[in-house]
Amino acid sequence: MRKPTKPPALFPGCKVIVVSPASPADPARLERGCHELIRLGYKPRLETSGTDPVGYFSGSIDNRRTELVEALQVEDGGAAFCARGGYGSNYLLDVLDLRRLSRPRILLGYSDITSLEILLWQKLGWVTFYGPMVAAGFDAGADVAGGYDAQSFSRAMTQAESGWMLDLRGASFNAGVAEGVLLGGCMTLVETSLGTPWELDTSGAILLLEDRGMKPYQVDRALMHLKQAGKLKNVRGIILGEFPESEPPIAGGPTVREVCQRILGELGVPLVWGAPVGHTSRPVLTLPLGVRARLRASGAGQLEILEPAVTP
Repeated sequence: MRKPTKPPALFPGCKVIVVSPASPADPARLERGCHELIRLGYKPRLETSGTDPVGYFSGSIDNRRTELVEALQVEDGGAAFCARGGYGSNYLLDVLDLRRLSRPRILLGYSDITSLEILLWQKLGWVTFYGPMVAAGFDAGADVAGGYDAQSFSRAMTQAESGWMLDLRGASFNAGVAEGVLLGGCMTLVETSLGTPWELDTSGAILLLEDRGMKPYQVDRALMHLKQAGKLKNVRGIILGEFPESEPPIAGGPTVREVCQRILGELGVPLVWGAPVGHTSRPVLTLPLGVRARLRASGAGQLEILEPAVTP
């Protein structure tokens, strides 16, 4: 595992550049999310690609690339918060000029944003943040259904002196304790990194996998692909999301939970199912990717972040 490069902490008064590297966001939800950022004391600035969609993308490749690079170069600290996921971040992966990203900045998002988070980790060692988006979490507010978990967000953005503890609010499959670097994200995007120059190195990781709208057999296929590609061989522990909208196509058929328990349970590593990460109807947790963590698979599960994710 490479040494992480950490961004500056984000405090009230800092700029937050709202970027749309994938699909366009609903304008009303985007406005509500920006109001929430203002309530938190930030200074949000909405970039323009999301107002001029091109098909199912928020803008052209050139516009989205320029917007993202400029957001990740924001002066005086600051951060790039994604408007939403959807689809399209993959178009930016081989056209970003990584030489321009000389100083780490916070990138916050989930779902399709996983692709960018993997790239920044594999190529630059950046710590990024898997958590709420402006029109997919912040728009609903703090600690409410469809919103974001305020405590984990605040700690991830500001706690520069020590780590912290997270209750995963799930259910443990394999009891035990494991330490490793927290990596992963949306399972489909982790899988599609295979065979690319930024393929995610999962050796020694606490691996986060979550997704939505997948049939159990599709989850089975993705997990088997990751297993056969060697991506599960040396993981230390696994955190799984809720996998909403993923019911069996036939009543009484295997569930996603049962598929995960069958394929991942045999690895013998600590495993927690059903954490409110990424796609969830509960307040979404913010998890820093690229930092050392300790997973405790017992009861509802706990994750201890062992080091700060940001610098003072």
